[in-house]
Amino acid sequence: MMADSGTDCGSTEEVAVIGNTDISSTEAENNLRNTMVEKGTSLLKKLEMNVSEAEKRTGKNSVNMQETYTVYLIETRPADSGSDGSTPVPDMLWRRYSEFELLRTYLLVTYPFIIIPPLPEKRAEFVWHKLSADNLDPDFVERRRVGLENFLLRVASHPLLSNDKIFFLFLTDEKGWRDAVLETGFQDKVDSRLKSLSASFRVKNPDKRFTALKQYSDELNTAISQLLRIRARVADRLYGVYKVHGNYGRVFSEWSAIEKEMGDGLQSAGHHMDTYAASIDDILEEEEHYADQLKEYLFYTEAVRSVCRKHELIQYELEMAAQDLTYKKQQREELATGTVRVFSLKGMTSKLFGQESQEQREQKLMALEQDIKEGEELLKEKNQECHEFVQSAWKDIERFKEQKDRDLREALISYAIMQISMCKKGIQVWSNAKECFSKM
Repeated sequence: MMADSGTDCGSTEEVAVIGNTDISSTEAENNLRNTMVEKGTSLLKKLEMNVSEAEKRTGKNSVNMQETYTVYLIETRPADSGSDGSTPVPDMLWRRYSEFELLRTYLLVTYPFIIIPPLPEKRAEFVWHKLSADNLDPDFVERRRVGLENFLLRVASHPLLSNDKIFFLFLTDEKGWRDAVLETGFQDKVDSRLKSLSASFRVKNPDKRFTALKQYSDELNTAISQLLRIRARVADRLYGVYKVHGNYGRVFSEWSAIEKEMGDGLQSAGHHMDTYAASIDDILEEEEHYADQLKEYLFYTEAVRSVCRKHELIQYELEMAAQDLTYKKQQREELATGTVRVFSLKGMTSKLFGQESQEQREQKLMALEQDIKEGEELLKEKNQECHEFVQSAWKDIERFKEQKDRDLREALISYAIMQISMCKKGIQVWSNAKECFSKM
C-alpha cells in the first residue's frame, strides 16, 4: 500500500481506543454514576434494561400538523439487588423511534471503526400477505419493540459503546438527552455519502482485507434477502394449505349429519381439522421472530459496509497527502536545480520570459520548505489515523464475526426445530383423525 510514500497503514496486535465524547455532567448522570463500568467492561453487567411496552400517542409535529406516533418505555435498574435483597424499582422513560435513530447516527459518527448494531426496520419488509406493513399495526409495533430492546442490549454489551456517556444519558435522562447529543457537534463530523463513494472509486491501493469484507457483506446481504423472500412465499402457501384443511372440517361435519353409525367419528375428525386450520396463525406469528433475527443481520451488512467506506475515505485522504507531499518535493528540487523534470506551464513561462531572480527563488524555496514540513506532519498524522483505524476496526470485525456465526447458527437451528415441531403437530392431527375413523 504505497509503502515508499508513507501510506501503509497495516494492522498490529494492539488496538487503539478512541475516547468518549466529553460532555457536562447532569443530575441524572450523577445519581447513577456508580452504575457506570470501567473501560473494557460492558454496561450490561451493571444495568438491567428492557423496552417493556409501546404506546400510541397523538400530537403535533414540527410543521404544526397532527400526527400519530408510537413511543416505547425503557426500564433500567441496577443489576445487583438492594442491600435487603429486594429488587430495585426501575427507572422509566419514553422514547420515540426517531430518538433511537438519532442515537445510532451519533454512534456511527463517533465510532466509525465499530460495526454499530442496526435498528429494527422502519417499514415492514419481506412479509407474507397476511401481515400488515402499517407501522402502527399492533403486531408490527410489538416486533419493533422487541427489536429496539435487542438494539439496546447489543450496544450495552459492547465493551466500548456501552461506556459512551451519550448512550448512558439516552437510558437515564428523558428530557436533557437530545440537547446533550446535539451539543457534541457530531453532526458536523458526518462525512458526505457522495464523498465516501467518490473515495471508493479513486483509492489507488485499497486494503485487500476491507475489499474482501465489503464483497462478503454484499453477498451476505443477497443470501439473506433471498432467504427471506423464499420464507415469505413458503409462508403464503403454507397459510393457504392449512386454511384449506378447514374445508375437511366443514365437509366432515356436514357428512356426520346424515350418518348414524359414523356420525360421531366424522364430527370429531372435523373438529381436529378445524383446529389444524386455525393453528397456522400462531405458527406464522412465531415464525416472524426468526425472520426478524435474519433481518437484523440483513441490516448489519450495511453497518459493515459503513466501516469499509470509512476506511476507503481515510485511505484516500492518506494517498492524497502523500501525493501532495511528493509534488512539493519535486517543486523544491526543480527550483533548487533550475531544471524542470516534466512539461509544465511554469517551465514554458521561464523559457519565454526568463528565469526568476535569486531572491525570488530563495523566497519560494523557503515557502516550499514550510509547506513540505507541514505536508510531512499531515502525512504522519494521516498514517497514524489510518493505522489506528485498521487496528480498531479489525478487532471489532473479529468480534462481530464470532457474534454473527453464533447468532445465525442458533437462529437457523431454532427455526428448523420449530418446523419439525409443526410437522409433528400435523402428524398428531391426522393420527387423531385416524383414531376417530377407527372408532366409527
